[in-house]
Amino acid sequence: MRLLFLGDVMGRAGRAAIREHLPRLRADWRLDFVVVNGENATGGMGLSGDHAKLILEAGADCVTLGDHAFDQKDMMQFIGGEPRVLRPLNFAKGAPGVGARLFTAQNGKKVLVAQVLGQVFMKRPFDDPFSALEPVLKTYPLGGQAAAVIVDMHCEATSEKMAMGHFCDGRASLVVGTHTHVPTADAQILPRGTAYLTDAGMCGDYDSVIGMDKAEPMRRFLTGMSSGRFTPAAGEATLSGLFVETDDRTGQARRVVMVRDGGRLQPAAP
Repeated sequence: MRLLFLGDVMGRAGRAAIREHLPRLRADWRLDFVVVNGENATGGMGLSGDHAKLILEAGADCVTLGDHAFDQKDMMQFIGGEPRVLRPLNFAKGAPGVGARLFTAQNGKKVLVAQVLGQVFMKRPFDDPFSALEPVLKTYPLGGQAAAVIVDMHCEATSEKMAMGHFCDGRASLVVGTHTHVPTADAQILPRGTAYLTDAGMCGDYDSVIGMDKAEPMRRFLTGMSSGRFTPAAGEATLSGLFVETDDRTGQARRVVMVRDGGRLQPAAP
């Protein structure tokens, strides 16, 4: 299978890049399944129902969220009627929606997508992501009911993301980190066949401070004072993420390539 994962969509610039470029990438790269993290797509904080529809209509098969899952209040109702949007598995127990689901790809094969939130340096005390994910991986073993397994590890600490990669090695096709909006350079296939990247980066304007217009973050760093809200940067966005090709029999990764398309960053493609 040919899989694409794109990192956090950031504001209007990220949405525009998804709408403009994802249909082309899907066709040119003959993608079987696409996951997009959309948790910052609406004003940099959360995802609205309308913007979720935009990402799905552009070619995403699944949209994952994160710690800002319900910052946009209409997502509380929207997620219950849209099975292609996943909130974190270890979010509050009473949260609507689900954190893992078995999807059917365009080629008819089954793909499991799961998202978990890390605990290190996160503002809220989420449940343990490892124990939350374990029963899901046992229920859908790689190469069995699930031809591919994709895990979105949404957290701050690189160490926690790496630990999740090794925890899932041999049981997932892909473990990819999200949340920090900066792409890392460690794309690899782990010893038991799981593709791994510590952070996919963002789909947003990189002439910014992690996707936000530079003025207000710079003011706060330099003076310790705020004068307004953070607002997403509005320049041309770069789509950032990871392409993975898997073995049809085992579900293990055979090839992994970082993706950067458009905007300021040096291009990278399969």
